[in-house]
Amino acid sequence: MSRRPINQHEPARAETQASNAQQDARTLPAVSSSAPPVVTVNPLRRALLKLGASSWLLPSMGAAGLLSACGGSDNDDPATETPGEPQPDPETPGADGRISSFGLAVLPDTQFYSRYSTVDTGNQFDALYGSEPFRAQTQWIVDNAQALKVPFVIHVGDIVDRATVQAEWEVADAAMKVLEDGGVPYSILAGNHDVRSPIGYGDDPVNGTDEDRDLAMEPYLDWFSAARAASQPTFGQRDASGFHEYHIFTAEGQRFLVLSMSWRASDAALAWARQVLRDHPTLPAILVNHDLLNIDRDGVSPLETPYGLMLWDKLIRDNDQIFMTLNGHFHGTAHLTKLNDFGNAVEQMVVDFQMAYQGGNGLMRFYEFDLTGNRIKALSFSPWVPQKPADKLNEFDQAMLTGPNEQFEIEMHFAQRFARFNPEFAAAEPSNLPLTEAATALVLGNFQDLEPPVRTPAADADDYPKIAETLAHWRFVGTAGNAVADGATVADLSGNGNDLTRGALNVPPTNTAQLSDLQWVGDKHFLSASPGSVSFRNASGAPRLSYFHTAAGAPLNAETFDSGYTVEAFVKLDKNWTADTNAWMNIMTRGGRRGNIPGFSGGPQSPPLQFAISNLREVQWEVATQDNKASRTNWSGEIMLDTWLHIAIVNDPATRATTMYVEGAPVLRNAVDGSGLATLDEPWYVGAGFWDAGPPSNGFLGDISEIRVVSRPLAPAEWLTARETR
Repeated sequence: MSRRPINQHEPARAETQASNAQQDARTLPAVSSSAPPVVTVNPLRRALLKLGASSWLLPSMGAAGLLSACGGSDNDDPATETPGEPQPDPETPGADGRISSFGLAVLPDTQFYSRYSTVDTGNQFDALYGSEPFRAQTQWIVDNAQALKVPFVIHVGDIVDRATVQAEWEVADAAMKVLEDGGVPYSILAGNHDVRSPIGYGDDPVNGTDEDRDLAMEPYLDWFSAARAASQPTFGQRDASGFHEYHIFTAEGQRFLVLSMSWRASDAALAWARQVLRDHPTLPAILVNHDLLNIDRDGVSPLETPYGLMLWDKLIRDNDQIFMTLNGHFHGTAHLTKLNDFGNAVEQMVVDFQMAYQGGNGLMRFYEFDLTGNRIKALSFSPWVPQKPADKLNEFDQAMLTGPNEQFEIEMHFAQRFARFNPEFAAAEPSNLPLTEAATALVLGNFQDLEPPVRTPAADADDYPKIAETLAHWRFVGTAGNAVADGATVADLSGNGNDLTRGALNVPPTNTAQLSDLQWVGDKHFLSASPGSVSFRNASGAPRLSYFHTAAGAPLNAETFDSGYTVEAFVKLDKNWTADTNAWMNIMTRGGRRGNIPGFSGGPQSPPLQFAISNLREVQWEVATQDNKASRTNWSGEIMLDTWLHIAIVNDPATRATTMYVEGAPVLRNAVDGSGLATLDEPWYVGAGFWDAGPPSNGFLGDISEIRVVSRPLAPAEWLTARETR
């Protein structure tokens, strides 16, 4: 994941993506769930790129915020839709529909489960639902391993969120011990969040590997040691660093090898992996990494990464045994088929649900290897959702995902694919009914996803609940198509005199904003009663930004919200948002430097309130509270571009908790132990932020239709998305 500035009070996340110049393998558009993109590699083109193309790397922005992979026109490098020779007919199932198959369970990034099941974060899962998703996943696997013929489990890394926090390792240790106690072996690896210095390959392709770590200081090696791995019957070996391991499991009379390579494998580690393959020349191999395949900005198409291309060159392409790769790290799911040097398919898949509702909501992956039908079938589901109390469920609780990269089949004639190195490979006698059907039945049982509630658009501009404690209510409405006039005023509908004024175009002096950068538009969220919105255009951080602010001496400036608060905003991020240009842009801030608040002990440079968008497109609400001398922060998951969202932040002094809601759903990463807001009696700003008491910066790019600030916690029925009782 992308690196976050240290001032934002979250661990750094390092990730990069391949530039157009590095895309020496062509990716076809996705055509169907059963026909993933196929890539052929042109050695001449690769050589030319190595000799003559410079790299320009951009920070990754997750599942839907990346530059598209560039293909260009290479007539000498055709992409094909069907790898290899024509596929023979599948083996014949038994008369009663029985087949020879087995299952593999995959645990995607569990970092938020580990973090938010700890005491210091309020154990938010147990507090809300009476259970924890990580343990629910592993217990479900143990309970159903026999029925689903699961001989092995794969963890793709990012076991914890903060490598130096012992409590997170304790959560992960307990969850994985469920597998050990249940007799279900597994492989595990360290992701970037599991090592102390997670340097990304794109940031520094030379340094940051396992060879550069002080092994005695790495918590991963203490909690998931070689000795612990060796206690499993499938264990083969760890490399000299202790970060990389291999296992061999048996299923349907055949043996399979799993290579699990932790974050930033060194050349020595890759040499070790190649030797493992040489030592087991007849075994089909699954390669597991944390970073290998990414997702393009459409949220569906696969996108190769610099690290993944390095692994392709140094480990995968000339080792025919590797027929499948798995990784996490990048938010979402994608599938890519590439042809290796022998013309055989390598199925590459990324699966990571951490930015979904509730930090992943217990979602995991199940693969059925149907040796009779010559196909791999994939399911994505949550065994935790059906376990939640019924009164805690909402429309975001999906037990089974059915998207094209979440439930699909891959055609693979196993005997033909493995013929070069294992000519004796064959399916066993049919003995079971399809396992994906059994898994679906086991997950769902009598559970049914809730139907989304009926949400009624406003009948008119006055159709919303009126709240007596409203301190400020701004609707950004003007004549659509016109620029917002210099010095224009946005009235405070509460009548409290907290009007907003458009900031001067020449403040700060380096500002290059134009009058037309703020435009009135008629677009809005369908649940907003506001007749329109304002569009912030051409924002590029400090050099160019447009914003509004309250007047010096406005009543809102001094407010401390002793009775709690509710802040609501309807916003839409521009479709051209990029992390390079727009990371940490601000929806709203309060002026000042929080280090000037008497007694404040946290990082001093930020303002007292930041309502911003991170480099990972998370909504950030970070505030200095009225009664606490350190900041408190809420984070959403990754939000979509070019999509209207209603965001509500509710602080309740009775519970001392602050909860963020996006489109009505509570986020996972909420703040505890804080009430009210500290103030320096400075103006509020919409569309700009501050750093270390400097000039306005980090301008917003997108649309805002209305913002309301209320001096008490509101229930959803009182929000701007509700309708006035008439």
